[in-house]
Parts: sequence; structure tokens; C-alpha cells
Amino acid sequence: MAPHSDREKDKKGKGWLGNPPGEEAPAEAASDPEEGSSAAPGSEQIQRLLAEKQELMDTLVRRQADFENFRKRVERDRDQDRHRAVESLIEHILPALDAFERALAAKDDSAGAEYRKGFELIRRQLSDALAKQGLKRIESVGTEFNPHFHHAIERVETSEYPEGVVVGELQTGYMFHDRVLRPAMVRVTTAPESAHALKRDN
Repeated sequence: MAPHSDREKDKKGKGWLGNPPGEEAPAEAASDPEEGSSAAPGSEQIQRLLAEKQELMDTLVRRQADFENFRKRVERDRDQDRHRAVESLIEHILPALDAFERALAAKDDSAGAEYRKGFELIRRQLSDALAKQGLKRIESVGTEFNPHFHHAIERVETSEYPEGVVVGELQTGYMFHDRVLRPAMVRVTTAPESAHALKRDN
């Protein structure tokens, strides 16, 4: 009876020590315990790649913005350099334009009528050429004196106009691209001395 019980014990032991020949291992025993953890590293890698892509896109956008600012700055500096060059040229031409103005302001006579027409034509052509470059004449006579545009070199006592009105222009003033290139030299009205004395008495 003893040998028989030993064989039974051996068969019972095989149930938990191993599988009898011909039987397959349970499915859970064949599975790799590390297979379930492989998804986490892959997900982290995808997140890292997406973060790197976003960082590269942000860098590209910043570089494009920097380049656009640089391009605008270069164009602005180029325009300023061109304006300064034209401004310097105009400043050297203005005395010639002043000479035309003085010649045309002279009294007419029959002998100089044809010369005057020639001077007028040349002055107009020169003024038009300079106007295309941004030169603009400052209108002075009849306007209120403005120290930004006018340089008063003479005061005229009169009661015909309010005080501080430009009644004469000795030299034309000019603007160049909204900047005063040369103020106009003008005569400005002032109240008669008697009017000043009356104001003091009051």
C-alpha cells in the first residue's frame, strides 16, 4: 500500500510542481511580465518629440519676426540716408533759387521783359524739380507769426493788422519732408507805441 500512496503523492505534486507531458502551459504563464510596461516609455518619447517640435516652431516664429524688424530698420535707415543726401543738395541749391526770386522781384522795364520770362521759366522748373524731392515752400505773409517756421528780423508798427502777423517776407522758408529746412525771414506787426502806453496806463 505504501508504494501506491507514494505514486499518488508524486502525481499530486506534479499538479503544482510542473505540467504533465503533452499539456500546454497556461496562457498567463507564457506572457512576458515586461510587455505591459513598454507603452509608458513610448508615450513619453512622443511627448518629448512634440515638445521639441513646438520649441522649434516657436524659435522659427521668433527668427521670422527678428528678420522682419531688421528688414524694416534697414529700409528706414536707407530712406533716411537718401533724405539726408537730397537735403544737403537742396541746401546748396537754395541760394540760386533765392537769386531767381530777387531777380524776379525787380521792377519791370521794357528791355528786361524777355529776360524776366526766361528767369520765371527757369525758376518754375527748378522749384518743380525740388518739390518732387519733398521740398515745400512755407507760406508766411498774412499768417500768424510762428517761431517754428518764421524768423522775425524786423517789427513793423501798425494798427492795420493785429499784433504778431507776418506782413512781409525777406527770404522764403522751406520744409523738407515735414521738417523745417530753413525758416522764413519775415517782418512781423507790432502795436504802435501809443497803444502800448495806453495798455500800461490801464
